[in-house]
Amino acid sequence: MSLLFGLSLSSNAQLTSTYIPLPEWTVQQGDRFIVDTQDNIGYVVHTNGDYTSIRVGSGKNAYVNYAGRKYKATTPLGRWTVKSRHIQSDRGLFGKSGRFLRLYFNGEEYTKYGIHSTGNIQKLLSEDDRYKSMGCILVNDEVLDLLEQTYYLNGEKLEIVTTYGINENLLNLTPNL
Repeated sequence: MSLLFGLSLSSNAQLTSTYIPLPEWTVQQGDRFIVDTQDNIGYVVHTNGDYTSIRVGSGKNAYVNYAGRKYKATTPLGRWTVKSRHIQSDRGLFGKSGRFLRLYFNGEEYTKYGIHSTGNIQKLLSEDDRYKSMGCILVNDEVLDLLEQTYYLNGEKLEIVTTYGINENLLNLTPNL
């Protein structure tokens, strides 16, 4: 798991990552986004391991018919790269700006998945059950701004990991939400 956060730990090393509240977070080159779909918490992480945490939404555990496909809507786990940004016209589904950060599986394979907001994002993120999407990662506009800034700072690329659970004791992470 330490590789997820970009930390190299030896048997004698102490984890020195620090939680930084979102209002104090400043994007840096090399930042990445880790999404724990078990708890629906996202972590934006600097290369030194410092991080901020946010509430996210992810895919529902159900089969859906959406966009001409039938599939299980849980957010797939894996390594992704945002390699393109789009504006979607459906503001109810994609939020007031329509911004959509497209996920490419293993950095190469084009997918229908992405990171975006929704028209009801504040309500969705205030709930305990945030498994509401068709597989995408849902964030509020403030976080979308931050991720988009990071994408541009990293040369129109943003590394993402989706995982089911994070060993917080090992990583010394306590989400301060």
